[in-house]
Amino acid sequence: MDRYDLIVIGGGPGGYVAAIKAAQLGGKVAVIEKEKLGGVCLNWGCIPTKTLLKTAKLYEDISRGEEFGIVGIDDTDIKVDWNLLSKRKDQVVKKLVSGIYTLFKKNKIDLYEGMGKVIDKNNVEVNGEIVTGKNLIIATGAKDNLPPIDGLDTALESGKIINSKGALQLEEIPKDLVIIGGGAIAVEFATIFNSIGSNVTLIQRSSHILSSTEKEMATTLQKHLIREGINIVTDTKLKSIREDGVIIEHKGEEKVFKGDKYLISLGLKPQLKGIENLDLELDSKGFVKTNEKMETNIEGVYAIGDLNGKFALAHVASAEGIVAAENIMGKDSTMNYSIVPSCIYTFPELASVGLTEEEAKEKGYDITVSKFPLAANGKALAEGETLGFAKIIADNEYGEVIGVHIMASNATDMISEAIVAMQLESTVYDIAKAIHPHPTLSETVMEAAFGAIDKPIHIFK
Repeated sequence: MDRYDLIVIGGGPGGYVAAIKAAQLGGKVAVIEKEKLGGVCLNWGCIPTKTLLKTAKLYEDISRGEEFGIVGIDDTDIKVDWNLLSKRKDQVVKKLVSGIYTLFKKNKIDLYEGMGKVIDKNNVEVNGEIVTGKNLIIATGAKDNLPPIDGLDTALESGKIINSKGALQLEEIPKDLVIIGGGAIAVEFATIFNSIGSNVTLIQRSSHILSSTEKEMATTLQKHLIREGINIVTDTKLKSIREDGVIIEHKGEEKVFKGDKYLISLGLKPQLKGIENLDLELDSKGFVKTNEKMETNIEGVYAIGDLNGKFALAHVASAEGIVAAENIMGKDSTMNYSIVPSCIYTFPELASVGLTEEEAKEKGYDITVSKFPLAANGKALAEGETLGFAKIIADNEYGEVIGVHIMASNATDMISEAIVAMQLESTVYDIAKAIHPHPTLSETVMEAAFGAIDKPIHIFK
């Protein structure tokens, strides 16, 4: 019987990264995965949706061809072939997932394919075999939160209601799609299907979509999506789901919204199946409690990723996996949750790191807020992508950057500059002094930094 330095349950972006890092540090590692390496992110989440979004954006750009001097495109004959798109999506996923299996072999990580059941903190049963190890990382993720809604179970059984995984497995583009929820997943799917031809209705409980996102970006995007043809209904209460549609309460009236499919995205709850024998301490929402070292209340047991409820983000899970692996292998390592980027892949993209204006004020900071619009940026004008801005929140005591929020066509790439700056405790003076290449959208960040100091260069303030 092998005795491992580390057993990892779950091979998603948290678990597989933790396994690789521990192996790189000299550990003997086993991973137990009941489906495919890569988890939700690579197989049914981040990667496949971004593949669909690329096609949706390209389709939109082709339709705008005449605006860029390209003539002769027959708009009536352009369409998205869902089967071809699905094949490309599957090819992208397959290539990335196969790469992880190769990395496991190269790093001599033992993979047990099957459902793991924890016997105790040192022993896990899988396919009738007992796997033994000194340390345990639980990376079992989360599952859809499905509240008790009248008719929901029946609609799920009939296939009328789908989740994000179901949306990626559709056999055709729905003519009418109703999306229940207004978070990042819901809004990204609304963007995809609206762009490729569906009539999309998005039903949101609160006053605007993306309620946990920087407010100006969220409300600006909402107005844009409405202009693009998405029917967004806010301030609603979901009453029931029937054969003839989704019934909500809106402005004191009962309303029915009908669709070919209903995509439900109402948050997550932890996946605790298989780890019941561990007496893990849970928080008020049922997620596993962890400290900054990713340790649980049980010595030698760590919990990473969606399971601990900190951030349901693949890059956070990977970072947590590295921290846990380093601690297990004798390195002192901690997570810094104050500099976690959040990215939403709509058109345009949204990306944030650090505090919003409201959060900074609540924490007692004396701040300066500086915003520079894309409409005043040369690259944005040349590309015809002028909706958006770069916003910097700076602490007035030293000028330290404590929050950056970007709405732009490539905001999810641009935010990395801000992450590194904040990791190094940089000030707006540092960002303004750094020479940014021209013409690029990154100049908007530099201009916002100048605005926080005094005035931006390319607009009159």
